[in-house]
Amino acid sequence: MTPPQLVVHRDKELMAQAAAARLITKIVDAQAARGHASVVLTGGRNGNGLLAALAAAPARDAVDWARLDLWWGDERFLPDGDPERNVTQAREALLDSVPLDPARVHAMPASNGPYGEDVDDAAAAYAAELAAAAGPEDHGPVPSFDVLMLGVGPDTHVASLFPELPAVRETERTVVGVHGAPKPPPVRVSLTLPAIRAAREVWLLAAGEDKAEAAAIALSGAGEIQAPAAGAYGRSRTLWLLDAAAASRLPRALYPPASA
Repeated sequence: MTPPQLVVHRDKELMAQAAAARLITKIVDAQAARGHASVVLTGGRNGNGLLAALAAAPARDAVDWARLDLWWGDERFLPDGDPERNVTQAREALLDSVPLDPARVHAMPASNGPYGEDVDDAAAAYAAELAAAAGPEDHGPVPSFDVLMLGVGPDTHVASLFPELPAVRETERTVVGVHGAPKPPPVRVSLTLPAIRAAREVWLLAAGEDKAEAAAIALSGAGEIQAPAAGAYGRSRTLWLLDAAAASRLPRALYPPASA
C-alpha cells in the first residue's frame, strides 16, 4: 500500500486546472515511454470539471489522443446516451472535442445494450474486456492503468463502492454489478478495489465543504469497508487532490506543508 500524498488547492476551479495539467503530463510521459497510455475516468462534478479544464487547456494538443485508452471506474446502468451516464457527460465535457480512437474508448455497457437489463452480465463482460487488454507485464486480469481517477462521495464512496455494501467487500472479481446503491440510480456497474489497486497511480478528487468529513475519515485510518475511499490506492502512488474546503477538517498532521 502506498501512503497517500496530498495536494490542496485554493478552490475547485484551480484544482481542476492543476489536475488537468498534471494528467496531460502523465499521459505524455507514458506515451513517450511505452507508445501508449491508459486512464480510468470518473464522473461527478469533480471528474467532469477536470475533463472540462482539460478540454480548455492549450497543452491538451501535446497528447496523442489516438494512442490513449480510456476506461471508466463505474457507470450508471442506464440506456445509452442517457444524460446521467458518466460516458455521456464525459463526451460532452471533452471526448467529442479530441481525436480519440473509438476502439480505445471502453465505455461500460448500457442497460439497452447486448446484455439487456442484466447488470451482472454487463459487469462480467466489462471484466472480460479488461482481461483481454491486460498483457503479461500486468500480472493480473486488468491493465496497469497509468492513472485511475476517483471522485470521493460525502459518504466516502468511490466508484460505486458504497460503505458496507457487498461490492466493497469483493476480493476476487474486478467488475461487479451494484444493486441497491444508496444514491440514484440504484443499479450500477463498478470496478472493485482489486481492479482499482492495479493502477500505477490512483488520484482521488474531492472539492467542496460537503466532502470535508469524508476526506478526514478516509485519511485518518478508517477501514475500507466503512470508508471505501480508504481502500483506494495505487501501486506506485496515491494522490489526493483537494480544494481548501474539502481539506478543512483534515488533522493538521496530514495537511501538506506546501499547497497550491
